[in-house]
Amino acid sequence: MESKQINENENKTGLNFIEAIIEKDLKEGKNNGQVYTRFPPEPNGYLHIGHAKSICLNFGLAKKYNGKTNLRFDDTNPVKEEVEYVDSIKEDIQWLGFQWEKELYASDYFEQLYQWAIQLIKEGKAYVDNLSQEEISKGRGVPTSPGVESPYRNRSVEENLALFESMRAGEFPDGYCVLRAKIDMASPNMHLRDPIMYRILHATHHRTGDKWCIYPMYDYAHGESDSIEGITHSVCTLEFEVHRPLYDWFCNALRIHHPQQIEFARLNLNYTVMSKRKLLQLVQQKYVSSWDDPRMPTISGLRRRGYTPESIRTFAETVGVAKRDNVIDISLLEFCVRADLNKKALRTMAVLNPIKLVIDNYPDHQVEIMTAVNNPEDHSQGIREVPFSKELWIEKEDFMENPPKKFFRLSPGNEVRLKYSYIIRCVSVEKDSDGNITVIHCIYLPNTLSGMSDCNRRVRGAIHWLSVEHAQTAEVRLFDRLFNVPNPDDAEEGKTFIDYLNPDSLKVVKAFIEPQLLQTAPLSHYQFERQGYFCIDKDSQPNCLIFNRTTTLKDSWAKQMSKE
Repeated sequence: MESKQINENENKTGLNFIEAIIEKDLKEGKNNGQVYTRFPPEPNGYLHIGHAKSICLNFGLAKKYNGKTNLRFDDTNPVKEEVEYVDSIKEDIQWLGFQWEKELYASDYFEQLYQWAIQLIKEGKAYVDNLSQEEISKGRGVPTSPGVESPYRNRSVEENLALFESMRAGEFPDGYCVLRAKIDMASPNMHLRDPIMYRILHATHHRTGDKWCIYPMYDYAHGESDSIEGITHSVCTLEFEVHRPLYDWFCNALRIHHPQQIEFARLNLNYTVMSKRKLLQLVQQKYVSSWDDPRMPTISGLRRRGYTPESIRTFAETVGVAKRDNVIDISLLEFCVRADLNKKALRTMAVLNPIKLVIDNYPDHQVEIMTAVNNPEDHSQGIREVPFSKELWIEKEDFMENPPKKFFRLSPGNEVRLKYSYIIRCVSVEKDSDGNITVIHCIYLPNTLSGMSDCNRRVRGAIHWLSVEHAQTAEVRLFDRLFNVPNPDDAEEGKTFIDYLNPDSLKVVKAFIEPQLLQTAPLSHYQFERQGYFCIDKDSQPNCLIFNRTTTLKDSWAKQMSKE
């Protein structure tokens, strides 16, 4: 049974809790009846399926309420950010089917953020601190007791201004001092205990170059960036709920437009990891080939594996918008792509584990052209021609010399139908010196084609096949879950998530395919009949196709785990 997710936070009107907030705001005339959202990724890695949920939510809310959505890169840490990530993020969003109103960067606001910091210094709400990072962390204490004020907390406005200007001028080395907001060292919310606003980083920024050597912290830059852009509803994941009082404090202290921050539960998926740091580790340490390795939960990895934007949007909608963190079964994601590809994917026959079958009574050198429906779910996709001859490839699994009782495929003396073709009966087998079957000999029943006199002859099984003479070779990559435990983040003592990598997450086989597939393009989708859904990998060459398995036809993983 496929996994289903119920959104417990829909109210009686069918709205999720964020839509209910927005509709209340619109009814009360807030924000001049406008809805303006933003998707604010940091360009320090590739987007993953969790980001896809946020993208669908932010852009979807704006679309539903005739609003707008900005794409804003929170590029405040030049050490980890790269143009490669910026480009990949834009490609992923557009591939998902969304287009932003404006492409913006937190770095666009560096000068304004600096001037606002000066304003806070002048009003006695910020100061330059020379404590080390370790001393600052220690001084904050614990939530149950007040922290210790920095000895530099009560510097004069003039001294703070001079030091802050010297920080900007590059007169100090990295880590020499920071700018902190002066809020409340006794607050039970640790984020309000004089948070750092600026740190010194002598690093080249991907957009501003070496113009700046001080960079704002996320908690300082984020709310102000929302404010500058006129964002009405700042939708973010649940871990930022404890940051909201600081978001509000900065907007109130600066007396600027104050967007409403709303938090929702992030998407957690089993049998994978969602941390950018861990995904980067997988790439850098060569456990996967790249960020778009089809085993990765990145949007680019899912795209390369054969997932469609429609399936991911359906998945995000099905998961819904919740207020509590939960873990979604990956089988739900697979269910969504199966449902979409079932409607779209062209059918074809491919033999992944071949054994030769010879039809003894079929004329030598004769070739017939059989017709097959390209997609029974969509007859507008037409039919295709498949050559048929005396020697065929079939799957080894479709033959057993000594079958169990309910084995309805090919066996000695048993009849099966070759899909789109004749009924055959096995008469003998050839074996090598080790006793392994090398060739299956059959006879065919000539009048069993569709429309012929014996076409309705009853058989229990049907198997797929390819003409040996006409079949083309291809590489097929069989992907499975990247990890072999549901929660690799929850490692046992002495282990890390790396220890739970699934050694069978990728199997590469040489296969036979229908000849017309040589004319297809990368990322084209196919259902290998009786096998699963596949797409052509970008590494393919005209005469050397590579197919990635998107997913099996059924949830074989769930069956396997239930047996264990």
